Amino acid sequence: MKRSLEIIKFIFLLGLMALLFSFTKKRNDARKLTKLDVEFVDENSPFITYNSVNKLLIQNHGKVTSIDKETLVLKKMEQRLRENPMVRDAQVYVSVDGTLGAKIEQRKPIGRVSASPDYYLDADGKKMPLSNVYSARVPIITGTSKNNFTEVTPLLLKIEKDEFMRSSVVGLNRKTDGDIELELRKINFKVLFGKPENIEKKFQNFKAFYKKTKQDSTLYGYNMVNLKFDNQVIATKK
Repeated sequence: MKRSLEIIKFIFLLGLMALLFSFTKKRNDARKLTKLDVEFVDENSPFITYNSVNKLLIQNHGKVTSIDKETLVLKKMEQRLRENPMVRDAQVYVSVDGTLGAKIEQRKPIGRVSASPDYYLDADGKKMPLSNVYSARVPIITGTSKNNFTEVTPLLLKIEKDEFMRSSVVGLNRKTDGDIELELRKINFKVLFGKPENIEKKFQNFKAFYKKTKQDSTLYGYNMVNLKFDNQVIATKK
């Protein structure tokens, strides 16, 4: 008998807890949102504005405080954000205090293709439209390519991570045979890089050539510097 009473008490308490949980959840879901918090998690300058993110999130609602929690479909919000050409990834959430939060990872341009119209090449090797908000300072890409210049992505990524090359290279020209020619800042000779292979070794060779010729004041006396061969630098004088 005593055991039966304990079981009845347990079932009653379990039911009461379920009822309270359901009531609390229903009440919490019916609450209005209080504010919007947008965070850009990357280090890029904003290619998409706060207002643009806001519109994608609340859509036909006048303001975030007019939205009920129970009407939210976070997955659809994330999908709308990810469909924006400036956004690489997005996470949307609602906090306990009613804040609608969005964490935005923007796409990262690493080169600008000179075309009609111009477009960026991003760090994933994909086409990215120019932004009306911010213009990225990245190397200009010219020449010909059947693959939207995705083959130069590894080289551009290495340039972006190398302080000396990043500050020196202002342009890449892809020739019809696939060789890459680099254009440098404030230096009037071209650098024939060759195929985007053995990149770090070629960087080392060029830096050694640059340092030596700058020290002996012959840096500006060349027309072309050829880095196509791994173990040597072939420089053509004017």
